[in-house]
Amino acid sequence: MKSLIKSPDENLEFFTDERCHILEILNEKDDRSQSIARAKVAPGVSTALHKLIATSETYYILSGNGEVELDNNNHKNVTTGDVVRIPAEMPQRITNTGKESLVFLCFCVPAFSQENYVDLEM
Repeated sequence: MKSLIKSPDENLEFFTDERCHILEILNEKDDRSQSIARAKVAPGVSTALHKLIATSETYYILSGNGEVELDNNNHKNVTTGDVVRIPAEMPQRITNTGKESLVFLCFCVPAFSQENYVDLEM
């Protein structure tokens, strides 16, 4: 791993099949130990129920209000400043319950890889 100072390029934000916008902030090929992404979920939208294999995830809510569902039955309301820790393999989704975009950072350990994403709605 080498040192890095990087500014995210807003033009690289993309919409996913998971029903949210993602901006990869940190997900480097030379350091797979961690990644950071910014997620935006539109009002009234729930992300797809999914899990990450061999990858834990932590959300830090930057703005908005939502409801997180963990392990298919644990529902909790979240708002600005809240932290959600999600162990690897745990089913998860988040719903925007507010009138503005729900925006949060996603910290993955090790770094997010599409191969580790499992859609549980199929």
